[in-house]
Amino acid sequence: MSEERLIKLFLETAAIEGLSENEKPVADFIRSFLKSYDLDPFEDNSNIKSNSNTGNIICRVNGGGEFVLASHMDTARSTKGLKPVCLDDRITSDGNTVLGVDNRVGISILLYLIEKIKTEKINTKGFTLAFTTCEETSLAGSKNIELNGNIDHGFVFDSYMRPGNFIHSSFGAASFKVKILGKASHSGIAPEKGINSILIANEAICKMQLGRIDEETTVNIGLINGGTAVNVVPEITSIKGEVRAKSLTIAEKQIQKIEKLFTESVENHKAQIQFDYSWDFKPFELSEESRTIKEIKKAIANVDLNPQHTVSWGGSDANSLNDKGIETVNIGIGAQNPHSNDEFILYEDLQKSFEIALELVKI
Repeated sequence: MSEERLIKLFLETAAIEGLSENEKPVADFIRSFLKSYDLDPFEDNSNIKSNSNTGNIICRVNGGGEFVLASHMDTARSTKGLKPVCLDDRITSDGNTVLGVDNRVGISILLYLIEKIKTEKINTKGFTLAFTTCEETSLAGSKNIELNGNIDHGFVFDSYMRPGNFIHSSFGAASFKVKILGKASHSGIAPEKGINSILIANEAICKMQLGRIDEETTVNIGLINGGTAVNVVPEITSIKGEVRAKSLTIAEKQIQKIEKLFTESVENHKAQIQFDYSWDFKPFELSEESRTIKEIKKAIANVDLNPQHTVSWGGSDANSLNDKGIETVNIGIGAQNPHSNDEFILYEDLQKSFEIALELVKI
C-alpha cells in the first residue's frame, strides 16, 4: 500500500472545491503547504488572461533549476460533498461525485515530494514546481505561465495512464467559427425575398467529411445556432467545430478546405460569411534523443517499471509548455476513469508516481 501520508494528502486536496476559474482555495492550500517547509511560492499574473480567481502557483526549489514538475489545480466537475471510499487496493468516491483524481493525484504527489525531501533531508537538483489553472477548459494557465527563462524541459503529472507510461506526442486541436449572414424575410408572405442561412450552412456541412478523416485527422461540428422564429427566414446561422491533427500543416489544410466549402455555398446564395479559427492547443512530438525522454525513461526504469511512450489525441499542459519551447512529457499517474463518478486511483499507482517524481529530482 502507498504510504499513509501520501494517501492523506490526496484525500485532503481532493476535498477542496476548485473548478476551472475558481481554483483559489486549492492555490491557498498549496501555498500554505509549501511555506510550511520554508519555501517561497508565488502567484504569477496568468489570471489576467485566464479569468481565474488566482494565478498559477510557482515554487522554485534549490534555485529553480532547468526543469519544471507541473500539475493543474482545477477539476472538470465538482468534488463538493465528496465521500471517499478506501478499498483494499484503491480509493473511489461513493459514486455520487467525482473523486478528483484529475488532477488532485498530481498535486498530492508533488506536495508529498516536497515533504519527503525536506523531512528526510534528501539532496536534490534545482527544480521548479508549477500548479496551473484552467487546464480542463482552455489551458489558459499554462498558456500564460510565467516561468524562469532557465526552464527548458518539463514533466506534467496528469495522465490517466498507469505509471510507466508517458505521452511523448500529442495531436493539436484548432477550433473554427463560421457565421453565415443571410437575409430575413416573412416565411409565408415573401420567402423568396429572404436568404436562408440555415440552408446555406446545411449545403456546406453535407459536403464535409466529419469524424475520423484518417489516422492523423478528425473533424467535428459541435454547435449550430440559427434563426429567430418559425415564421422568419433565418438571417444568421453560427457554426462551431474543431479539427484535430498530428501537425500544424495537416490541420491548417483541413481548415482551408472547410472554409472553402462554406465560402462556395455562401457565394452561391449571394450571402456573406465570417470565418475564423484559432488553436486550442498545438501538437507536439519529442524525439527519442530528447533530454526529457531520456530522463523520464531512466526515472521509470529506476522504480522497476517498463517505460512505454504513446501518442495522445487530447490536450494537456504539456502542449502549452512544448509550444513555449519547453520540451515536456505528460506522465501516467493512474488517474483512471477521469471526469466520471467512477474515478479511482490505485494505492500502488499513487506510490509509484511519487517514486518517479523523486527519481527525477534526486542527485
